[in-house]
Amino acid sequence: MSRSISLLFGVHAHQPGGNFPEVFELARRRCYRPFLETLHGFPQFRFSLHFSGPLFDYLSAHHAEDMALLGEMVARGQVELFGAGDAEPVLSSIPARDRVGQLNSLSAKLEARFGTRPGGAWLTERVWDATVVPSLADCGMRYVTVDDYHFFCTGKNAGELDGYFTTEEDGRRLDLFPISERLRYCIPFAPAQDAVAYIERLADEGRECAIYFDDIEKFGVWPETFDWVYGGDWLRRFVSDVIASDRITTRTYGEFHAAHRTRGIVYLPTTAYIEMNEWTLPAAAAHAYADLVEHEKHRGTYESHKALVRGGIWKNFLMRYPEANWMHKRMLSLSQRLAVLPRSAAEPDAAAEMRSLLFAAQANDAYWHGLFGGLYLPHLRRAVYNALVRLEALLDRASPRPSVTSEDIDCDGHDELFLHNPQVQAVVRLDGSAALCELDSYALGHNFGDTLRRHAEHYHRRILGGWTPPRHASGITSPHERFGVKHVIAAEDLQVDARARVLFADHWIGSSGEPRMLDGYAVDGARPGVVPEARFTARIAETVVAKRITLSEAGVAVEYRIEAAQPGRLQVELDLAMPSCEGFTGRYIHKGEIIGGFGESFELEQTDRLTLDDLHLGGGVTIAASRPAKLLARPCLTVSQSEDGFERIMQSASLTLLFAVEAGTCEIAVALDISASDRGAERADERGESEVRQTA
Repeated sequence: MSRSISLLFGVHAHQPGGNFPEVFELARRRCYRPFLETLHGFPQFRFSLHFSGPLFDYLSAHHAEDMALLGEMVARGQVELFGAGDAEPVLSSIPARDRVGQLNSLSAKLEARFGTRPGGAWLTERVWDATVVPSLADCGMRYVTVDDYHFFCTGKNAGELDGYFTTEEDGRRLDLFPISERLRYCIPFAPAQDAVAYIERLADEGRECAIYFDDIEKFGVWPETFDWVYGGDWLRRFVSDVIASDRITTRTYGEFHAAHRTRGIVYLPTTAYIEMNEWTLPAAAAHAYADLVEHEKHRGTYESHKALVRGGIWKNFLMRYPEANWMHKRMLSLSQRLAVLPRSAAEPDAAAEMRSLLFAAQANDAYWHGLFGGLYLPHLRRAVYNALVRLEALLDRASPRPSVTSEDIDCDGHDELFLHNPQVQAVVRLDGSAALCELDSYALGHNFGDTLRRHAEHYHRRILGGWTPPRHASGITSPHERFGVKHVIAAEDLQVDARARVLFADHWIGSSGEPRMLDGYAVDGARPGVVPEARFTARIAETVVAKRITLSEAGVAVEYRIEAAQPGRLQVELDLAMPSCEGFTGRYIHKGEIIGGFGESFELEQTDRLTLDDLHLGGGVTIAASRPAKLLARPCLTVSQSEDGFERIMQSASLTLLFAVEAGTCEIAVALDISASDRGAERADERGESEVRQTA
C-alpha cells in the first residue's frame, strides 16, 4: 500500500530597501513574475510565500499586476502569506518594542491588501534566538520555520523531525517547523525528477511531511538559475511531477498546522543556518573551522558530527566589523530616543515617519556579510545611514538635545564626542586619535564617514590558494560551491587595514621621514553653543600639536597649532564616503576643471582647494586648506565575495594632505564644506556603472 506525504513548500522573496531600482527590476523580470505566472497555472499546487516589506512596497507601487495575480492565488486558497519584520530585520538584534512594531506593520499591509493576516512568520536569515518568541506570539504568529540543523543542535536526529514542535519563552508558546537542508540543496539545483523522487522516498519511509522554505531568488536570480528554472523548464516539470504523484499532496503550512498536533517540546540554541555560523567567525577562526569540517568529511563523520562542529552566532558580525557595530548602536540609541519621545512632541504624521525611518534603519542586509555583498556594499549602508540621519533630524526638531554630548555608544571602552547643529554633525573618537568616525549632513541625509576598512576574510584564502569547487554529475552548482572572479585581484588588494578609515587621522613626519600616528591626543575641553567645538593636544618628542574641531553651517573645520622643535610635515588623512564611488557621476574638481573620477589615483604637488562633486548624492564636499599642501588621492578598494564571484568594491575616496612645517609655531586649518546642488534632480537618470553592477 503506497504512503502519501504532505509537501510544505515555501519561498521567501526579498530585496533591500536601499537596493537600486535596476536590481528590483532584474529580479522581478527573472524571478518574481515568472515564478508567480508559472504557479498561477497550477491552482492545485499549494504553497506558502513571504514577501519582505521593501519588495512588497516596490511591487505594489510599480507592478500592481503582479500583486493582482498573487491576490487571485491567495483568494482561491492556493497561497498562504507569511509575515515577518516589515523592513526585514534580524528580530533578535532589535528591541522588543520594535520587533512588535515591525511584525504588526507588515501584517497590517498584508491584511489591507489581501484581506488576510498571517499566522506564520519567516525569520530573517533563519536566525533563531529564544528572546523573539514573546514578540512573535504577541503579534499573532503561531509558527515559524527554522533549519533542521537547529534541531540537530539539540541532539535530535533526522528521523525524529517529522511535523512541527513547540517551544515557549516567558509564558508564550510558538510552534517550529524544521526545514530540510537536503531539500534546500536539492531544490532547484538537482533535476526536477530527482527532487520529486526524493520526496516520494520520504513518503515510503512513512514521513508525514517534507518541509521546504528558502529564497525564491534561487528560482531565476542566482547564477545559472534563470536558464535552468525557466529556460530548461525546471519549475514547470517539478510542479507537474509533484501534482502527478499519487504519494505527494501539497499543503500550506497553515493547513498542516491546523490538521496536526505538535511532536512535543523543544528548546533550540541561538543559531542560524550552517553557512551563516561559519561566516560570523573571524578569518583565523573560520580557517580552523573550515579545516575541521574538511577533516570530518574526509573521515566520513561530518554528517553525524556536524551539529557538534559549530561556528558563531549572527551577533558575532557586530564583533567582527566595528563599522556594523557602530551603525547598530546608533540605531539602538535613536530607537531609545524615539521610544521616550512624548506623544505631544510630534504630530502624528511626523511620528509615523520617524517610526518608518527607524524600521528602515533596522534592515538586516547592511549589518553582515557572507555569500552576498551585505556590509561591503556602500549603497546598502548608505540606506541605513540615510534613515538614521533623517530620523535624528526629526528627533532633534521634536526634542532638541545639547549641541555637545559624550557617550561610549559602541561599547568599545572609549567615549565618542557628538558635536552638532541643525545642519551638520561630527562624531569625534576619544580614543587618542581625535578623528571623526562620522560626519553627517542633515540636508543631504548622508554620512561622509560611512566607509569600510579592508578586513581579513576567510574566503581570501580561496583566491590565494586556488580553491577548486566540487563537481556534480547532474544539475547546476549552488552559489555556496561556486568559485568565480568578477575582477582581476592581486595579492596587494587583500592587504588588511591596521586601523579604521576615518576623517582627520593625523601623522607627524619628523627627521626620520617615517610617519608617526598622532594617537595620544588628550581632551582639553569641549564647548557647546552656536559653534560647537572640541580641543585636543598631543605631543611627539618635543613637538606639540594642538587640534581644534569646530562646526559651522557649511561643515566642519579642524585647526592645528604646531609647536615644532624641528622642521617636519603634518599628514592629514581623510576617507570620504561618496555615493557615486568609481562611477562617472562622481568627479574631482580642481581650479574649475574636472581632473578625474573618485576611482582614479593622482597627486597634486601644491593645492589648497579640491571639490568632490557627486551627482548621485546631489551635492558634494570641498576641502579647503589655509595653506598649500601636497595632496594624494586614491580609491579605497575592498575585496568581497558575492553570488557572482569575488569582486573589488570602492568604499571611499582616500585623500592625504601633506603640509610642510618649519621649526617654531605653525598654524594650519583644513575645512570640509558640504554643499547641496540642483544636480540631485538628475541623479535618478544618470547613475554610474558602478551602481548597476552591485547587487544584493
